[in-house]
Amino acid sequence: MTDSNKIAKAHEALETAEAALRLAKQLLGEVSGIPSRVTTEHYAEKAAIVGKTATGGRVIEGVFDGQNMVDKKGTTYPVPANYASKSKLIPGDVLKLTVTEEGKFLYKQIGPVERKTIIGPLVYNEGQYQVLANGKAYKVLLASVTYFRAAVGDEVTLIIPIHDDDAEWAAIEAVLPKFDDAGGVEAKEPAKKTRKKKEINLEDELDI
Repeated sequence: MTDSNKIAKAHEALETAEAALRLAKQLLGEVSGIPSRVTTEHYAEKAAIVGKTATGGRVIEGVFDGQNMVDKKGTTYPVPANYASKSKLIPGDVLKLTVTEEGKFLYKQIGPVERKTIIGPLVYNEGQYQVLANGKAYKVLLASVTYFRAAVGDEVTLIIPIHDDDAEWAAIEAVLPKFDDAGGVEAKEPAKKTRKKKEINLEDELDI
């Protein structure tokens, strides 16, 4: 068998395994009542319980998906990245959006999901900042990286939802300090200085 045939067979085997895994998650989700995939519908289903309107302006409640708020109809509303970063929002958090009569969008976190913290290195891959932890790559907002003055290679504390193993996004809690050879804490460079982004091979980093 040639190398090309071996590669083709390997891809076929991976696709079969992935299909079996998706089916297993779907079946488990049907039994437990927990959605098996992180989709807009997944968050819309959660938002359906809390969605409502109010007089004197419009109030919309929905669920944060890592970048946007999703209401009960599946409509997405952009959440300012700076607000999401400073508030350390993670997928599953319930938000209330007030649209004033002047058309201003005001967000407020009203139902944080259970969360936990993990630690991993910050990487930059295919135009996206990610943190490698728990054997997977979690996406993080650029605004969060900038807010915490993080750089590729830094170890960061990451906030993830406890009950959503399929969540693709997470929030940075803090950047862990680096220590020099003398045991002192290295000084952090100013945030305005441009850091060179480094592309990484996720398969090597995650030991796939």
